[in-house]
Amino acid sequence: MSTTAVTPLTSADAEALIAAARAAAEGAGIPVSVTVLDAGGHLLAFRRDETAVLISGETSTRKAYTALQLNSPTADLVDLVKPDGPFHSLPTALDKPLLFIAGGLPIHRDGHLIGAIGIGGGAPEQDHSFATTALKKLS
Repeated sequence: MSTTAVTPLTSADAEALIAAARAAAEGAGIPVSVTVLDAGGHLLAFRRDETAVLISGETSTRKAYTALQLNSPTADLVDLVKPDGPFHSLPTALDKPLLFIAGGLPIHRDGHLIGAIGIGGGAPEQDHSFATTALKKLS
């Protein structure tokens, strides 16, 4: 049996993701916070535009954490936690910083989960778009 090493998410990758996300948000005139986590959920990089709402720092981090833990874009999880959804109790059942609002994306390399990005500050659809744009710059 052979194993192939996957290059982990680096600080340089994280900085490139933040720059690309911020450029996309600036182009839309939206001040944001951007969080990049490694595969273990540890903070690799964070940036909050000075005019972004303060809570965006927390929401960007929670979106990234949620995307990482569930290996899914947070936009795909929103309906699952509604009162009739299968994950309805998940946000309160665990003592974890989960947030089921669009704007968090898992990051994969060679088919392996290596981290996540979360963006807060815009409307959920905007945050998701900025994160998607940033990931395109990484590949």
